Amino acid sequence: MADECCGPERDRGEEPEPEPSRWWHVRDLQFAAVAAVLLGVSLLVGDGLVGDGLGLASAAVGAATFVPGVLRGLARGRIGVGTLMTIAAIGAVALGQYTEAAMLGVLFSVAEGLEHHAVARTRRGLRALLDLVPSTASVLRGGVEVEIAPADLVVGDRLVLRPGERVATDGVIRAGRTSLDLSAITGESVPVEAGVGAVVHAGAINGGGAVEVEVTARAAESSLARIVHIVEQAQERKGVGQRLADRIARPLVPAIMVLAAVVAGIGSLLGDPAVWVERALVVLVAASPCALAISVPLTVVAAVGAASRHGALVKGGAALEELGRIGAIALDKTGTLTRNEPQVIEVIAVDGADVLATAAALEARSEHPLARAILATVDGVRPATDVTAIPGHGLRGTRDGHAVRLGKPGWIAPGALSGEVDRLQAAGATVVLVERDDTLLGAIAIRDELRPEAPEVITRLHDLGLTTTMLTGDNTRTATALARSAGISTVHADLLPEAKAALITDLRPVAMVGDGVNDAPALATADVGIAMGAMGTDVAIETADIALMGTDLRHLPQVVTHARQARRIMLQNITLSLAIITVLIPIAALGTLGLASVVLIHELAEVLVILNAIRAARTTPLPAIAPTCCSTC
Repeated sequence: MADECCGPERDRGEEPEPEPSRWWHVRDLQFAAVAAVLLGVSLLVGDGLVGDGLGLASAAVGAATFVPGVLRGLARGRIGVGTLMTIAAIGAVALGQYTEAAMLGVLFSVAEGLEHHAVARTRRGLRALLDLVPSTASVLRGGVEVEIAPADLVVGDRLVLRPGERVATDGVIRAGRTSLDLSAITGESVPVEAGVGAVVHAGAINGGGAVEVEVTARAAESSLARIVHIVEQAQERKGVGQRLADRIARPLVPAIMVLAAVVAGIGSLLGDPAVWVERALVVLVAASPCALAISVPLTVVAAVGAASRHGALVKGGAALEELGRIGAIALDKTGTLTRNEPQVIEVIAVDGADVLATAAALEARSEHPLARAILATVDGVRPATDVTAIPGHGLRGTRDGHAVRLGKPGWIAPGALSGEVDRLQAAGATVVLVERDDTLLGAIAIRDELRPEAPEVITRLHDLGLTTTMLTGDNTRTATALARSAGISTVHADLLPEAKAALITDLRPVAMVGDGVNDAPALATADVGIAMGAMGTDVAIETADIALMGTDLRHLPQVVTHARQARRIMLQNITLSLAIITVLIPIAALGTLGLASVVLIHELAEVLVILNAIRAARTTPLPAIAPTCCSTC
């Protein structure tokens, strides 16, 4: 929270107080309740020694929630809204207005308590992700199964995971087959089938048979722990709205003190000093920017925490606000609109040439998705030598003393296969040609199927008023065919990574959705970079402004809607806070309203801002879709 906010200040080295789980456990609200009872009794008793004593006691109890923090702040040379309230409370007591001083203490403490509870509830919900890690883990050591704490796990341990148990840390399945429930992490309710070699993440639930998992990360360094750490850090990043609130609130506190002093000084020269001192105190309360200071930070905390619980890692208020205002979204093709599971669908050989074997020899050590598709169709690959990658074109090397090449049409002439290449590309396939000693051996058609939810997602984005564009390094025919199936009309194909980044500049303000690795330049250039399927991927989490932890593309319109709602709430809170200050200051200076009335209006406005900010924590879970299977099954 900003320094100008009303909350009690705490020394850097001081341990934070335990966060209460229920609103009635909040210390400020407990004090406010006691102060309210004392105030109520004093009003029933009426004027007199007893009534005044009860009113003074009520003011003291209410002030106990913020005065100590104010004194600590003053000792460090810091002033804030609490300073204004303390001056107003002391002044009211000095003028004998015990009831007004008590009302200020009660209402200010209620606002303090509600703010503290709202922030604590949101942060507690975020940290609850760590509770997904079980208290114990079964591990095989020396051939014996033992129960240990997750913190004692080391890389290489073999976890035994039974049906219904949660995974204690990240790992890889080494024995068995099961289905994994990732809903608490990615927000996707459909279990994912997983077999030997499949990656599992901390917090996943084993919904099938018993499996053995080799630990690949300590519990404190698991993907789940990293997510919580990054989100908590990201909440400190300020967006435009939050910086605006800070810029206004920071100089406003000392300015208000000067204004109150001027009102009291000049007024005392013109009339009754007691009247003008009281008006100065009313101005202090009327102009206090507490609601303004908490309006945006509290909204950001609520919105970011809620998004993380539904599979979207939003790195702070800046990303949230930017996403809430963009009008266009650019999407990468492979791995974003498609499943990222390409398969060879057709092979055309010239004169019986061994096209696949030659292609596999060149792709033997490549990690490219198309390479995996080719290698999956060949047994016993013997790698080519002197293999060199030509960025944006293909590969060249030597096999059995012959110069061989594999690459896209254009870099290698399709020759007599031009018609076949056109046919396959029109069907949405990516075509690579294979050549030996400048002689065409044949063509391989590979297709990565569109995600089943992609057309629905594009429709929803268009309904939100967003324009969509596909950016891809694939050829124009293939990209256009796939874009047409998804409902995207604007396609930019044959793009190298740097060309994508350059194109993003022309589309701004825009969000770029990609895989966080190959699309890193475009993600960094866009107003908002969004990484798909980022669970467990360090590069994606670090590069993007927002990371969608699961692979369900429907998270995209969901997080856009959530960001727009949060931005609306920020603007509503800032507008209300400034309106209250603008209206109350002249009214207070003219003496139209007394201290009690201004205190009531000011604190009710603050409570309204807090309750409005809490609405940013609302999200709608995704409905279920058909089950999917991991690529390692």
